[in-house]
Amino acid sequence: QVQLVESGGGLVQAGGSLRLSCAASGNIKSIETSGWYRQAPGKQRELVATITRGGSANYGDPVKGRFSISRDNAKNTVYLQMNSLKPEDTAVYYCNAQTKVILTTNQYWGQGTQVTVSS
Repeated sequence: QVQLVESGGGLVQAGGSLRLSCAASGNIKSIETSGWYRQAPGKQRELVATITRGGSANYGDPVKGRFSISRDNAKNTVYLQMNSLKPEDTAVYYCNAQTKVILTTNQYWGQGTQVTVSS
């Protein structure tokens, strides 16, 4: 089992920045990939960014060049630095962890944190 707790959401003006944090606990050694997804009202949940245990990052097209994902293994925490925010970035942001134990894979979600970008 893995528990994820997000923090850092809030209200920001367009063009501003926010940093989200996701602290993991539990069986953290089983985490293969960590990431962020978001869901806006009336829309499907979409990929924001992921980062593997080895540090390889992947980004959704809408955020490329503006967002950056990183991890601090000593703190068991993954960060999402969001710059040049746009109103269309408004959504609930969810932390995600994908684990693998032998041949069994699972994924876990945090409770979500609201990000609102005003125009």
